[in-house]
Amino acid sequence: MVATGLSADPKEYRARLAEQSDEQIDTWAAELMRDVAKRRGVLRVMDDLRTAARLDDRDIERAFASGDGPPAAVGRDASGRLMIPSIALYALVPGIRSVTPDGRDRLIDYLVENFHELVYV
Repeated sequence: MVATGLSADPKEYRARLAEQSDEQIDTWAAELMRDVAKRRGVLRVMDDLRTAARLDDRDIERAFASGDGPPAAVGRDASGRLMIPSIALYALVPGIRSVTPDGRDRLIDYLVENFHELVYV
């Protein structure tokens, strides 16, 4: 497991993530968003980002556009919840780095907060 950065518990996982390159963190975060969206839906990804990355809907929209996501693709579901097409979630990763001074830390927080999702896969 050492080569992948995975571990038996979230605390060790966070420590191993801290040793990874920015490129690797970004790849894993984008892949996790995609995988969670496939299994549990885009709304789950949005909820996770609000919590783990400390972003509100406006921040998510700004990050999405800053990461080269098409702003016209952002919308709301029938209940008014923020929606982004699952195929474009990857744009949030460079966007989070672009609009927050601690983007790497927020992406690591997102990965750690979703540790149970990684174990599931």
